[in-house]
Amino acid sequence: MHFQPSPRAEALRERLEQFFDTEVLPLHRTWVAHVVERGEPAPFMEGLRQKARAAGLWNLALPGLADNEPGTRCSNLEFAPLCEIMGRLPWGSEPFNCHAPDVPNMVLLHEAATPAQKRQWLDPLLEGATRSAFAMTEPAVASSDATNIATTIRRARDRYVVNGRKWYITGAAHPYCSILFVLGRQVGDDGAGGGRTQQHSIVIVPRDTAGVRLVRPLRFIGWEDHVAPIGELEFTDVEVPLENLIGSEGGGFAATQARLGPARIHHCMRLLGCAEVLIALMIARARERSTFGRSVIEYDSVQQAIALSRVEVEQARLLVMKCAWAIDMAGFKGGWRELSLAKIAVPNAVQRIADRALQIFGAMGGSDDTPIHHALAYARLMRIGDGPDEVHLRQIFRTEPQPDWSIATSPYLTPRA
Repeated sequence: MHFQPSPRAEALRERLEQFFDTEVLPLHRTWVAHVVERGEPAPFMEGLRQKARAAGLWNLALPGLADNEPGTRCSNLEFAPLCEIMGRLPWGSEPFNCHAPDVPNMVLLHEAATPAQKRQWLDPLLEGATRSAFAMTEPAVASSDATNIATTIRRARDRYVVNGRKWYITGAAHPYCSILFVLGRQVGDDGAGGGRTQQHSIVIVPRDTAGVRLVRPLRFIGWEDHVAPIGELEFTDVEVPLENLIGSEGGGFAATQARLGPARIHHCMRLLGCAEVLIALMIARARERSTFGRSVIEYDSVQQAIALSRVEVEQARLLVMKCAWAIDMAGFKGGWRELSLAKIAVPNAVQRIADRALQIFGAMGGSDDTPIHHALAYARLMRIGDGPDEVHLRQIFRTEPQPDWSIATSPYLTPRA
């Protein structure tokens, strides 16, 4: 296990960093003015995406690309520092076609779709010509146990009929979203059999299909995802052809795992980028302000807050790198334990760092003038999304090695007679 980047990976990182610093970061205030303040698309985005693609900085998050698919092959370990750079801005992944939820949805199609499905739905996503969403979570059930999913998928002759309600669907409220991956329970005489995890299927529902209704856009503790706006959707007798099934009937959970792995680790990578920005902002703010006759950065409490944040970022990064390495070595199934460890550690660390940054900034830290509230809400959301903390902790505990001795016979104890 060694994390030294190859010359190729280091050159790619330097190229991305230069592009980010010269082409992306200078446009941030323009992006805020259009997207956040006016609710309109950024006028520069398409041109910026073309520049990124011309520079060979496109689809960096997809190591399994075929020869005829556009992108640059990176291992998960190679992609980690690139994704961290993109995570410095809320929209930093979008110019490179590396944003959620499209990347994990592309992975799902790459792993489970037929050649015809890839031509119809994967190719437009690889080209950046459309947007997608994965509809899984529901308001009426505890979706942390995914077998609770109640939306129904019923086969009726040559069609599937979908009924149900989904919410907190990342990307569902985006105006360019045209592809919905819907996870539902297979019902009826032709429904899927088997155990609790073999009863659900995934079908693709085009966004403009009759019976699909955007109930409302959603925010999370006041934060809005402007890159992939979150939505609540209602499906009422929605009909799609049988060929819209992804994978097999009853294979929905198995197919879902193909996208959950990259979704989880990429969020962790982006959060590290958020944290690095927060630390830099804390130092600048504390250096430029004074209270009671002293520079704020001279106070021990402030120095400790910044230093502790650095410790936590470095710890989190090592977990992410180990996780990326494990996935490269054994796939997402082989690296799932490391993935759960990172999924617990990184959002919790970034939430604490954002809280310290808010304290150092004072009232300004809670305003839209800083990215602190974005980092805080994003980290907090990731402690729920893609599997809540409790589920990952439960899985980690269940695979923890058990000692073959009792307290009474432990060789590590020296009880007194």
